[in-house]
Amino acid sequence: MARSTPSRAAWTRPSARAATTCRWIIRGSRRTSLPRSPSRFRSRCPLIRARCGSLGSQIGKNVTPLDPSSVASEVWYGTKSGKYASQQDGKSTVYSQLYPFEGLLNYTSGIIHHVRLEGLEPGMTYYFKCGDSSVQAMSDEYSFKTMPSPGPNAYPSRIAVIGDLGLTSNSSTTINHVIKNDPALVLMVGDLTYANQYLTTGGQGASCFSCSFPNAPIRETYQPRWDGWGRFMEPLTSRVPMMVIEGNHEIEPQVDGITFQSYLTRFAVPSEESRSNSSFYYSFNAGGAHFIMLGAYVDYNITGTQYSWLMDDLHRVNRSLTPWVVAAWHPPWYNSYNSHYQEFECMRQEMEALLYQYKVDIVFNGHVHAYERMNRVYNYTLDPCGPVYITVGDGGNIEKVDVDFADDPGKCPKPDDNKPEFGGLCHLNFTSGPAKGNFCWSKQPEWSAYRESSFGHGILEVVNSTYALWTWHRNQDAYKEDTPGDQIFIVRQPKLCSPTTKETSDPPQGAQESEPTSPSSTVILSSKMMWLMSLLVALFGIVVR
Repeated sequence: MARSTPSRAAWTRPSARAATTCRWIIRGSRRTSLPRSPSRFRSRCPLIRARCGSLGSQIGKNVTPLDPSSVASEVWYGTKSGKYASQQDGKSTVYSQLYPFEGLLNYTSGIIHHVRLEGLEPGMTYYFKCGDSSVQAMSDEYSFKTMPSPGPNAYPSRIAVIGDLGLTSNSSTTINHVIKNDPALVLMVGDLTYANQYLTTGGQGASCFSCSFPNAPIRETYQPRWDGWGRFMEPLTSRVPMMVIEGNHEIEPQVDGITFQSYLTRFAVPSEESRSNSSFYYSFNAGGAHFIMLGAYVDYNITGTQYSWLMDDLHRVNRSLTPWVVAAWHPPWYNSYNSHYQEFECMRQEMEALLYQYKVDIVFNGHVHAYERMNRVYNYTLDPCGPVYITVGDGGNIEKVDVDFADDPGKCPKPDDNKPEFGGLCHLNFTSGPAKGNFCWSKQPEWSAYRESSFGHGILEVVNSTYALWTWHRNQDAYKEDTPGDQIFIVRQPKLCSPTTKETSDPPQGAQESEPTSPSSTVILSSKMMWLMSLLVALFGIVVR
């Protein structure tokens, strides 16, 4: 992935200014731009997209890649509209998706530009244009706001969490509702376009791909879906930073074992800045929250490089600056639906203890096409010091929602039913509790707090170092602001779980004191509260740690 990289000092010294990466993609009659903004210290950047020009992708039996050097990679930017005090040049690249089999078509992308913006101040709005001024091909003006500096009292106003989005009418509803919620940051937890669910004609998903294309040993992916998805997302991502992590639908295998080509080329992530040697896992700061993005489709074993990087990253987190630690990857470890049940149990067995040791607060996943929020849990046991796991794989994908629970009569899958695209099978029977000796529960598991088969998205609003409000908005009622599908306060209690950690903060205005927590269970309390001055009195729960 072509992109320039600042010196390490620019990212580590306390006085360093926030750095941002702006990247744009030229597709069809459009270029799509992606700037990114985190903040100083160990900052890594979220991404933005905007329309910037022309020159397009090609699809057919014979395609010729464009010359990336034929168009400049140029961004003008500044803090006042129409006045661009700074200019930054970047690098460009193209990629091809090749299928040399009867009936399938090849693809080569438009020119993809990566431009890193230097010297950005935290919490500032920047206006920018991108393009090639030498041929008078500059875009319209766009703007974005950088993340606040790390600190226990500074957070993005709202963080949208979306999974398994795709490009359907349900996807459109989801994004329309996200835009209405006006997030400051977007987390996309995998399975973005579902390009591999479409025939070479761009029609509906192939119910039997091998029947339609018997001579194709690998499944073709219809790459123009990526181009269309970029245009579809532009109203949101041209102004709101977005961070992504790969899902199984981004694997997109080609001949010669090439995988993830589109994902790796189209998205720039701050892997080097977070000391990762891979674009499949990285971390970044957004104010007082530290986000860890993990790769489920690369080596996650305890002896591997990702595990070593994760251990180092967690060890380096300064909880006095970033009290909240949030992790995200695509397939969930805790899941009571029939679909993907215990599919990534191997990953859980390798990594869960490390996340628990460092007291990760929240985990976001997708993959299962439904919503589910867990009670605080560790090793399938209720634990007030475990993370709150939340599955939001209900963005609107072509595969529709999952409706069957593994605890429904006759719906418990067989141990070898859900095989992961990467890694082995580690399915197990429960060794304690009501499901002891069984592969599935006979009722909703005690660690599953709420589950529903509806499309939607989530919003995380971090108030301070103790309180964060999580709201799940269903597509069918997202416009009714007083009726969220699920809403809870997530409450950190670091002294309970780490007696040596000293962290204090004031609760939100009007918040009531929670009841004592049991040492072996998560307490969910329902009460009427007022969250700050802007939230109306409503009924929701509190998850206490």
